[in-house]
Amino acid sequence: MAAQRLAEAGCRVRLFEAQATVGRKFLVAGHGGFNLSNAEETTRFAAHYGAQEKRFRELLAHFSATDMRAWAQDLGIETFAGTSGRIFPVVAHKPADLLRAWLGRLRELGVEINTRHRWLGFMGPKGLRLRDESAGPAANQELVIEPDATVLALGGASWAKTGSDGAWVPLLQDLGVPITPFAPANCGAEVAWSDFFKAKAGRAPLKNIALRVNDGLAVRGEIMLTDYGLEGTPVYALTPQLRVALANSGPAVLYVNLKPDLTAAALLSKLRQRRTGTSFPDFLRKALHLGPPIPTLLREAQADVATLPPEALAALLMAVPLSATGLRPLDEAISTAGGIAFRALDEHLMLRQRPGTFVAGEMLDWEAPTGGYLLQGCFSTGAWVAKGIIG
Repeated sequence: MAAQRLAEAGCRVRLFEAQATVGRKFLVAGHGGFNLSNAEETTRFAAHYGAQEKRFRELLAHFSATDMRAWAQDLGIETFAGTSGRIFPVVAHKPADLLRAWLGRLRELGVEINTRHRWLGFMGPKGLRLRDESAGPAANQELVIEPDATVLALGGASWAKTGSDGAWVPLLQDLGVPITPFAPANCGAEVAWSDFFKAKAGRAPLKNIALRVNDGLAVRGEIMLTDYGLEGTPVYALTPQLRVALANSGPAVLYVNLKPDLTAAALLSKLRQRRTGTSFPDFLRKALHLGPPIPTLLREAQADVATLPPEALAALLMAVPLSATGLRPLDEAISTAGGIAFRALDEHLMLRQRPGTFVAGEMLDWEAPTGGYLLQGCFSTGAWVAKGIIG
């Protein structure tokens, strides 16, 4: 995005990519449904960036979800907003279609794209050391370029196979740039299931639930039981709270409300209708439409669940406790928290320690949930640094 904005302003732009092809992380982002952005109004949108909410209000005002849709349409990719507010390309378009059109536009604008060129660090006040790997390992050669301005967009540290491996961290630390250590974001939570549960329940979805961490706010949606714990949008949204709880060695309990649309009184009324002789699984299925693996999950949380009185069972159904023992590894995470601290940057996202060098995307210390906020954040920072360079 920075390259496109700069080229449109008449700048000569050279783009250097370490991988064999451009946009691998972008393509990975579209594997589970190509969610470009979200139709929320700006104030609510910016709130999803947590501690960086104020900064992202400014970034989103410069390049918003509306701007994102207009940009895609200009490339020939129509979009629509789903019932959840998430913005997607129309069904006929895949991530590769958008990327292909985008790279075509960059070439039309005169952007020179160099793949298999790895950044090795700085040289002098403006120089960049690069290794040209395009001719194979035996022909690797180093070169130095001295651009008027540099934009670093080297990613975070998840999905290393896409090139987003965090290998740039020592190069900036050598300059004295403060960097918050990377941590997994938007990832699964680990739960120490019993062997019986893993054998009996397996991989299964829990639909229309509400999930919270300890006494926090609940998030609605669908989660997936896995052999190592839980996955799904509500789990991802609660990653920051889980990370804090785990880091503080305090309780990190995920509470699952299996019937969030029922009041406590309505749920208790249904539970009191159980007849003698009805098996526990049959009763849950007929009275509450809770089939497998719910009975097994409840037994995992409380062994004597089948004999609980209605009041105790109602309380359990509205808050099934699952102790999180950890988060999934960093490289499995959809995104990362941590990165270059904003105090290292001026208002244009230029490094204070190295004037003329700007930073965009997941290199920066921000995080957001899935739902269109991640890609929008990256695009908005790219557009913002281009504005800063153009002046």
